[in-house]
Amino acid sequence: QMQLVENGGGSVQTGGSLKLSCAVTGRTTCTDRLGWYRQAPGKEREFVAALPGFWCSGATVYADSVRDRFTISRAHAENILYLQMTILKPADTAIYYCNIAGPSRYWGRGTQVTVSS
Repeated sequence: QMQLVENGGGSVQTGGSLKLSCAVTGRTTCTDRLGWYRQAPGKEREFVAALPGFWCSGATVYADSVRDRFTISRAHAENILYLQMTILKPADTAIYYCNIAGPSRYWGRGTQVTVSS
């Protein structure tokens, strides 16, 4: 059974940084992509970034709104997915969800990120 647990959310001021982590329990394959999504109050969940599964190669993709500010990465041996967020803006305020997309789709429960002006 796949399990995703996010950590690292919190409250920061504009221009600050946060690093989110997502511990993945379960086996992934190279048909899976690991990613982050977010959902702001009153809005639909939106894509943030994604990269290939653990130990796999392929493209890393970012949403235009976070490119050059956020960096997605993974620790292969530890099965942890990261999202380093810098130059944070109030518009980045949302619940951030870890995601595995492949033959099946899995979500974490989310972690709140709040950016104040």
